[in-house]
Amino acid sequence: MTRALIVIDVQESFRAIAPLWETISNPGIADEVRRLVRIARDRGDLVVWVLHTEPGDGSPFDPASGHVRVLDELDRADTEPLIHKTSHNAFTSTNLQRLLTLRQVHDLVVCGIRTEQCVETTARVASDLGYRVTVAIDATATNPIPHRDLPEDVSPADLLADPRTLRAADVIQRTEYALAGRFAEIRTVAELETEHTAAAVG
Repeated sequence: MTRALIVIDVQESFRAIAPLWETISNPGIADEVRRLVRIARDRGDLVVWVLHTEPGDGSPFDPASGHVRVLDELDRADTEPLIHKTSHNAFTSTNLQRLLTLRQVHDLVVCGIRTEQCVETTARVASDLGYRVTVAIDATATNPIPHRDLPEDVSPADLLADPRTLRAADVIQRTEYALAGRFAEIRTVAELETEHTAAAVG
């Protein structure tokens, strides 16, 4: 086992914030993640589930809220590690690197929420740590990013109406450009499925 799938923050916390979830780029992200999990399990790869937590803040990311759990559509096997983080990347505040070292993992496939935040940051840190990283770009999701001067409590309609808002599709594209050839290889789920099928046949 030299490869691992890292599923980052695909959790009910995001869905619990209704205005935020209304603007998510890929509300069906669980479908793409499920396909990646199937590939990893078929290959005998390690699957690591990572959840973001903000203990004591009273938000849906507070473990006390009951929302810090994998999206209900997904099925985590009891044998698959579940890690809770408090930093943007999945390494700094967890034992992920130790876990991967013990399993002799060198290659990572990364997916999750949000594309430019926890997914991209994890990919960058992983690359710096010496891992070979692939980001399954269509198994990520994010939200439009408001201009810094827009109030925090702006409605989804006003957010999308503001011409200064950075659209989710543009955010994802910028992450692709920032990572490709530097920190990670960018692939689609379909490409990874085709690669897996070819390897199984060969």
